Amino acid sequence: MNFCPHCGSPNLTHRIPEGDTHPRQICTTCATIHYSNPKIVTGCLPVWQDKVLLCRRAIAPAYGLWNVPSGYLENGESVREGARREVWEEARAEVRLDYLITLYDIERIQQLYLQYVGDLVEGRYAVGEESLEVRLFTEQEIPWEDIAFTSSAFTLRNYFRDRKNGTKQLYQNSYPATAS
Repeated sequence: MNFCPHCGSPNLTHRIPEGDTHPRQICTTCATIHYSNPKIVTGCLPVWQDKVLLCRRAIAPAYGLWNVPSGYLENGESVREGARREVWEEARAEVRLDYLITLYDIERIQQLYLQYVGDLVEGRYAVGEESLEVRLFTEQEIPWEDIAFTSSAFTLRNYFRDRKNGTKQLYQNSYPATAS
């Protein structure tokens, strides 16, 4: 940041504010403290019968690879609303959210992933603006070598584990993986 978004001043310093524990950018003109916090990514793995819906990305990063429909949470929207919106944007599909399956941290890029499993309403979907292709896959058909993100692979593996075990639980991890 080169200018204070609050007052426009170029007079910024980087230090730990009194009573805080982390360095922050502080405007020395208006004294505004600027916090830089992780971005929340939300999404949903749509399920129809014995298949899951994945999207082939039409945008960077990971153009052309497959992922669980996900994206950044917008201001003023709940994580659940954001997950449903992302499925609509990428797969023109509606989902009934079932359960939260993934809490996944990627600290080095300041992202936190919250992904749900949901029922694909009436099995309907189409290619959205951010997708090249949208397709239903059985577990055996998943193109594991072409999965875009570790968060999507983590969600998929745990969904199939839950389905096999008859469970619905929340899985947590970080990238790179940490000991639990």
